[in-house]
Amino acid sequence: MNKIMIAGFGLLSLTGCVTSGEIEKKAMPAPIIDSRKTEQNIGNGQPYVIADSQVWDVPDTSSGRNYQIYVKLPSNYNSNPDKIYPVLYVTDADYSFPVINRIGWRAGGIEDYILVGLSYAKGENGGLSRRRDYTPTTTGAPDAPVGAVYGGAKHYLEYIKTQVIPFVDNKFRTDKTRRIYAGHSYGGLFGAQILLNDPTLFSGYILGSPSLWYDGRYTFKTEAEYAATHKDLPADVFMFIGEYETPGLGPTKDPNRYDMVTDTQDFAKVLESRNYPSLKVKYEVLNDEDHGTIAPRGYTHALQHFLRTK
Repeated sequence: MNKIMIAGFGLLSLTGCVTSGEIEKKAMPAPIIDSRKTEQNIGNGQPYVIADSQVWDVPDTSSGRNYQIYVKLPSNYNSNPDKIYPVLYVTDADYSFPVINRIGWRAGGIEDYILVGLSYAKGENGGLSRRRDYTPTTTGAPDAPVGAVYGGAKHYLEYIKTQVIPFVDNKFRTDKTRRIYAGHSYGGLFGAQILLNDPTLFSGYILGSPSLWYDGRYTFKTEAEYAATHKDLPADVFMFIGEYETPGLGPTKDPNRYDMVTDTQDFAKVLESRNYPSLKVKYEVLNDEDHGTIAPRGYTHALQHFLRTK
């Protein structure tokens, strides 16, 4: 078992941007400091370590690829041997795991939960892994780099369902009725595919800036196929998108970019139009945010939606 180690300045820059874009006229309140254990590091130039984190190899026996999961347990996990905890699974773990790890501490009012980060395949860069694993068809993106592979979402979903989740449930005290998925960009696209192919795998879905433009809005075709054969969609869906994720706005003012704001709004509307009795849908368009800045703020709102202390 290994602790997660990352460059110190990298973690500081990520956690420091949790409230990026939320500048208000009044002064920001001081961050909430609780009694939970703070990070303890050796020093002398050693890598920064996320305290009490764990790294486990969970190979994909079907493809032969080896993946790792990053796990952070609540600080009271060992002192409450009879307690079970909700679990939050997040994609793009290299970025998302350290950010979400600190959101509850910064935001306050978040109940204890187990955080599981889904890493990229060992030996692959993140771009290669996420293009393949998070996308539903082999069509790919118009600006795909040479040699890029797409369309592995069905296989990756089966890997998570049959290998990752059983591993976590067997090793830790998990509340199997409160399993939450979180993903941004292609991770949001992948989450939408899980929602429409195996909705009860997770009780909650956090879809951040989902790439619903992918392959001619393929997700909308998947949704129509689901609606034609189902009368309910038992899930709680929370989506967030930055107001600048649309043509002509934001720092670049690119008139040719995907209109991800409209895509997200359209997806929420079509889900709501089905009148599924067990479906809950909420989406937020967050001001002054673009695709590259939205995740920390969006995840903060999403955790408050799903895990706010009562």
